[in-house]
Amino acid sequence: MNRRQFGAGAVAAGLAGWAAPRPARAQPEWPARPIRLIIPYPPAGGTDVISREMANRIGMGTGWNIIPENRSGAGGNIGIDLVSKAPADGYTIGMGQCANLAINVTLYPSIPYQPLRDLSFISLVAVQPNVIVVSKASPFRTLAEFVAGAKAKPGGLTIGHSGSGTVGHLSSEVFNIRAGIETVIVPYRGAAPVVTDLLGGRVDCFHANPLAVRGMLDTGELRPLAVTSPRRMDLLPEVPTVAESGYPGFEAMNWTGLVAPANTPAAVIARLNEETQKALTRPEVVARLAAEGSVPNPSTPEEFRRFCAAEIEKWGRVVRDARVQVE
Repeated sequence: MNRRQFGAGAVAAGLAGWAAPRPARAQPEWPARPIRLIIPYPPAGGTDVISREMANRIGMGTGWNIIPENRSGAGGNIGIDLVSKAPADGYTIGMGQCANLAINVTLYPSIPYQPLRDLSFISLVAVQPNVIVVSKASPFRTLAEFVAGAKAKPGGLTIGHSGSGTVGHLSSEVFNIRAGIETVIVPYRGAAPVVTDLLGGRVDCFHANPLAVRGMLDTGELRPLAVTSPRRMDLLPEVPTVAESGYPGFEAMNWTGLVAPANTPAAVIARLNEETQKALTRPEVVARLAAEGSVPNPSTPEEFRRFCAAEIEKWGRVVRDARVQVE
């Protein structure tokens, strides 16, 4: 072989080696690292409790490491905004609820995300009514008596709520309209200070998350007047609904659901949905939710999206009709 032949052969061999396809690098199976669960409210509240229970149960059933992270503020908007702007890789999810996925869309002049555009919907998790409560020292023993007292002294009674845009806030506004009464609606930062002022006689009534008042209902320090669900609660079977107390069709339900950034892979959403559904059928999860007045409400991703769209429209009408503004 002469030098020219050798050189040509070497170049050809080099090009052949360069052009040969390399084996594709296998993608790690999801999840290959911990999943962050953003909780858009402070620790120990209703959303926090449900979120941590779900993280625990899904983790136990799959071996996944789901790490809860509280990122509260702006009526839950800060946490959900963080989810909406996270990489759509399945490693950041969030526990949304009625306020930050539906009510706040209309209540706030602007929010930094749009749920239907910026989020992927995984599954609804649970629904929960409010309990309308007064202190044991209150003269009102029924909802009718409270309404009569408010009508006798327009603007003389107060209703506290745990934060602007919460279902308790909107429930109070809607009830005032339905009952034809005028009360002073007082915003607080969380349920604990409302309960403190209720017990101290500085506020007259509270549309409360059941978890926030369960202990004081058990001890008799607070008195329930009605629940805002369409049917009586298993937790408080002796307490009538607002509807059966003279206001047919009245319903104000909080709800929670898992979301992820928009464009999260469909296979990841499907797997998260599957494991959420499994967790919500476990007897211990059902019992834990029931203990705080919640009912499991799993759904498909598509059902959750349609439900959220309907809730945005529903609560938008309430905010506009009641002329509710953020305090």
